[in-house]
Amino acid sequence: MPDTHPIPTAPGGGLVPAPLSIDGPGRGTVRLGADTALAAGPGTEDTARWLRDTLGAAFGLPLPPGSGTTPDTLALAVDPALPPEGYRLAADARWGVRITGGGPAGVFWGAQTLRQLLGPHAFRRAPLAPGRAAVLPEQTIEDGPRFAWRGMLLDVARHFLPKDGVLRTLDLLAAHKLNVLHLHLTDDQGWRIEIRRYPRLTEVGAWRERTKLGHRASPLWDECPHGGYYTQDDLREIVAYAAQRHITVVPEIDIPGHSQAAIAAYPELGNTDVIDTTSLKVWDTWGVNPNVLAPTDTTLRFYEHVLDEVLGLFPSPFVHIGGDECPKDQWRASATARARIAELSLADEDALQSWFIRHFDRWLTDRGRRLIGWDEILEGGLAPGAAVSSWRGYAGGIAAAKSGHDIVMCPEQQVYLDHRQHASPDEPVPIGFVRTLEDVYRFEPVPPELTAEQAAHVLGTQANVWTEVMDSQQRLDYQVFPRLAAFAEVAWSRLPAPAARDYQDFTRRMAAHYTRLDALGVGYRPPGGPLPWQKRPGVLGRPIDGAPPNV
Repeated sequence: MPDTHPIPTAPGGGLVPAPLSIDGPGRGTVRLGADTALAAGPGTEDTARWLRDTLGAAFGLPLPPGSGTTPDTLALAVDPALPPEGYRLAADARWGVRITGGGPAGVFWGAQTLRQLLGPHAFRRAPLAPGRAAVLPEQTIEDGPRFAWRGMLLDVARHFLPKDGVLRTLDLLAAHKLNVLHLHLTDDQGWRIEIRRYPRLTEVGAWRERTKLGHRASPLWDECPHGGYYTQDDLREIVAYAAQRHITVVPEIDIPGHSQAAIAAYPELGNTDVIDTTSLKVWDTWGVNPNVLAPTDTTLRFYEHVLDEVLGLFPSPFVHIGGDECPKDQWRASATARARIAELSLADEDALQSWFIRHFDRWLTDRGRRLIGWDEILEGGLAPGAAVSSWRGYAGGIAAAKSGHDIVMCPEQQVYLDHRQHASPDEPVPIGFVRTLEDVYRFEPVPPELTAEQAAHVLGTQANVWTEVMDSQQRLDYQVFPRLAAFAEVAWSRLPAPAARDYQDFTRRMAAHYTRLDALGVGYRPPGGPLPWQKRPGVLGRPIDGAPPNV
């Protein structure tokens, strides 16, 4: 019996990110109700399971298996004639809804679009109106992504995010058709991955005695010890959960800088002929730390053993090794470092860092993986297979692409989501430049200086979420959303040049998208500014005035 009070949906659904084309909506409607069957073709099993877990839960639908031959059917299929992540979603009253993808990922992204078309109710975990059908207008959507790498970096080293928060993050990435989670697992302020060969990395390195509140110049401290880490089974679960959502988790193990937590756990890793490394603790403040790894065989073997376990947990073809912000003062003062420079006939300490990076590039290549690092790894030369995350601006990415290296564009001045969203003094812990929703929407990942051949090295783009001043899920939500929605459209959709982008249309679609975020419980920054409980009065930030430089 048909449902007499269906849940309506808006024509076009206010889709974010915007699809390539929408044909419709037509005059008819398609109803998903108690009699709707789910016909899952080969290669669509993960999406079928996801649909039952999400839409089934949200609308109280059993979605039993079906053949796809009746009008009341939700059918999933793979058609290799489409691009691997491309899809076609066709809703027709004669045969229901068909989602066809070029591969399993394409089918999944099509299912994400269906969820958006069904309105905010589809983002609830239980039905608000049990027994009521979901209805969508007849329409056909053709879609596919601009970039293969559509990512977000999540820094869990500065402030630990428990496993459930990471799983929630993966769901939010999937809802925005983002497919890379770059997990920043180690830094001066904490080591977050269990390494069974070296238990002190988590026994000691995962915990700090206190934490600076706000910018490093702030006089305030949180005296509560902070820490946590993921067991190897936690990480296997995270990776498997991500894979079901066609998301790759790229681990980052930072070397040779940003390493005080590791040195605190194993003092022999530091420059013992310069400082008493046994006195070092996990760092409790922010900034660039002078305590870096020693360029010794002991250090190389230690991190090879660490990476052996990392490779066993993360099937990602890329492993990020950091390589940024490595002060050379201790190496200049170290007889051991100077001897290594002489032994290798290196020019200076910058070349010593390049040697460090090249060692692990070869080590990863020998094991079928690719090294990726921050753009400082270009200094001193880079092995042919290595890729670059361009963070200091566009320049590193431009230089890398012109040298034949693949790049991921994530310039600090454009897509660092720890930067403040407004110039108002009410912004909580204001850091960096003002980067509004519109600023992010007008970000262009491919520098115009690149030729077509060079631009082909742009794997994609990612937004970076550094958590020095994000000490809770609430703070993460506020800084990340709604800007991640704008970023997702930049990464997925084939937008015109930045100045020609229709920001008014985007904000119109965001009106619908805010209701989805509300249903998901995301504590985003409202368009009118922070709510009272989102403010952090008295906690010092570091705002930078003016427009960010285009470097």
